[in-house]
Amino acid sequence: MNLPWKDVVVDTRDYTVYKDGFPVTEGHILFVPKEETWDKLAACYKAAYAWGYDWTQSGYCDGFNLGQNIGESAGQTVMYPHVHLIPRREGDMENPRGGVRGVIPEKQKYVDPEANARNGIFSTEEIIEAQERILAK
Repeated sequence: MNLPWKDVVVDTRDYTVYKDGFPVTEGHILFVPKEETWDKLAACYKAAYAWGYDWTQSGYCDGFNLGQNIGESAGQTVMYPHVHLIPRREGDMENPRGGVRGVIPEKQKYVDPEANARNGIFSTEEIIEAQERILAK
């Protein structure tokens, strides 16, 4: 396997963690499975989430995005599975609302006037109903 990443952060039995060659934010890293199997990829997601959670608890960042590009149409440029952990900090962009929805910029900024009036406090039922309305469009 000839991978383009060289800057190793951690090497484990199941995956290797690399610094991203073109980081979105300071600390952007990649979890790359040693084998292309569901189990190894799942280990990458589990570890990436744990790292992100630890980073928020320790104050390294305020939040994080976790994700994967699968296929050229989704922006994948290295055709081997890898999981991105992108630390986020207050003020790193003007309005982060919508998070990963920003992969299609005009879809990131969705606004529900009702949500603004209630300061974003919803019941589980209201969240499900709102999601169904969004998906129905």
